[in-house]
Formats: sequence, structure tokens, C-alpha cells
Amino acid sequence: MILVTGCSGFIGFHLAKKLLEKKKSILGIDIIDNYYSKSKKIQRLNIIKKFDNFNFLKVDLNNFDKLRKIINKYPIDTIIHLAAQPGVRISLSNPFNTLKQNLTAFINVLEIARLKKVKKFIYASSSSVYGNSKIYPFNEQDFENIPVSVYGSTKLSNEIIADAYSRNFNINSIGLRFFTVYGPHGRPDMAYYSFLDNLRKNLPIQVFNKGNMMRDFTYIDDVVLGIVKVIKTKFKKKHEILNIGKGKPDKLMDLIKYLEKFYKKKFKIKFTKNIPIGDIKNTFSNTSKAKKIIKWIPKVNLENGIEKFVKWYKLDNGIK
Repeated sequence: MILVTGCSGFIGFHLAKKLLEKKKSILGIDIIDNYYSKSKKIQRLNIIKKFDNFNFLKVDLNNFDKLRKIINKYPIDTIIHLAAQPGVRISLSNPFNTLKQNLTAFINVLEIARLKKVKKFIYASSSSVYGNSKIYPFNEQDFENIPVSVYGSTKLSNEIIADAYSRNFNINSIGLRFFTVYGPHGRPDMAYYSFLDNLRKNLPIQVFNKGNMMRDFTYIDDVVLGIVKVIKTKFKKKHEILNIGKGKPDKLMDLIKYLEKFYKKKFKIKFTKNIPIGDIKNTFSNTSKAKKIIKWIPKVNLENGIEKFVKWYKLDNGIK
């Protein structure tokens, strides 16, 4: 059985759905917090609850005793830990919660992995760990990277702790540094989604650094395929870190252009010079390691991905 934490979250939902379709037995855990609309999370959860091979538990991962007691009832052999407090900006306004969700909860799940002697512990890291790295594109072998946000710091801390557990307790661990994942059933707080919300409501959008920013936008189906390949692959090292990105950055203004193209409406844009504290100007993943180890090559470019997202968005909001 595979345990997926954060199963009602964006990536967790898509991954759980794909594994369930492959007839895998999945135990999903989620607290369904109110970081963004609970209805979005419940909508996702209701889709995967229809599968007979899915079990769901609403559990706070910060409560170790309760978590351990419940998990002991299930024959878990693989853990995919995706639950976290996402977002650079909320880690500025509420840093304590980010630390609690991304450190305490992470340690609790990792300890469960040790006690259960799972075959593989896969966890979500982030491109935010790179901060303003001087190595470009971002490379997993860059050991001098310093995160510039609380969020990024928690993710790098996860990697360091997982590495120690792997060495000390013989746990096969793989950390996945995700790069700006987007697509249907996405997070409403992310730029591509909130921009389209504003476009639908005839509200202006704020674009930082006069639009001179680039992101390695990675489509959700490619990300899920990468995780599935990680599950199947036998790794030589006890602890491995992989970039999971498209491997090609796109201009922020291209994102806006494609949203306009497929929604068939123009944005009202307010450009500002500044870059928010904790944000990175450009992200760009070196994916050669993932290509070599798990034979993963992302396929969806930004234009096609946004077309798929806008099509879903219109259906979700009853727009013809």
C-alpha cells in the first residue's frame, strides 16, 4: 500500500488519481485546512473517493501519537509525502505556521517511515531551495545555494534531515524539487490561476519587475509521470535529490499572452518595478539527472498546458 499525504492538494490529488487508475492501493491523508478554498480540496477528494482501492484519513500530521496509532493499522510499503504549507509569501506573513507544517509534520512522517521500515520515502522539495543561486540552470550539485525565503529554508531543511535519516536508518529517500507546477484543479493562490480569476471578474492584475521574470512552468501530468517513475526506479544511492521541472523557462509575459489567447480576453495590467521579498527573479531547472536516473522527459510546453488549464477552468466555472 502507498501512503500519499496531502492527497486533496493539487499534486497529491493528481498523483493519487493516477495511482488508483493503475489499481494501486492508496491510503490518503489530509487535514483539509483553509489556506485556500476548502471546497476546492473537497472537490478533488470526492473524485478519488469514488475508487474502491482508496482509503482516506483526516489526520493532523503534527499529532504524532495519533498518526502513528492510525498508520500502524495499514501495511504501508511506500510513503509519498506531499502535505505542506506551500507558498513563499505566506511564509512571510505567517512564518510560524510554515515552520510547523513543513518541519514538525515532515519529521513526524519521516519517523513513521523509519518505524514502518518502508521501502521508499518520497517527499516534495522545491525550486525555492536554490534562492539566488549563481549556478544557472539550477543544478542539484549546487551545495552552496542559500534560500531567500522561510518556505525555501524549510524545504532545504527537509532535505538535510532526510539525508541524515537515510544514512543512519537505511531509508531509501528521494526529494523532488518541483518547479512551478500548474494545470487543472490547480492552486487558486498561484499566479496563473489568480490571473485568470481576475480576468474573469474584469479586475486588473499586478505584474512585478515590469514583467521581466521567468519561471520553469511544469505541467501537472509531467510531474505525476515523474513521481510514478520515481516509485518504479531502483536508486543506487540511499538519498537522492531530483529537479522536477520542464527544463526550459518561459517569460511571465508569455504566460499572460497564452491566458489571453485561450480565454479570448485582454488583461488590465498594473506593472510594478519591485520583486516581492523572498521571490526569485528567474527559475530554470537542469533536468539531466532526472533524465538519466528515472528516464523522465517532460512533454507539455507552456502554450499547450495553459490551453488545457483554461479549458478545465471554463468547465469548472460554467463558462461556455
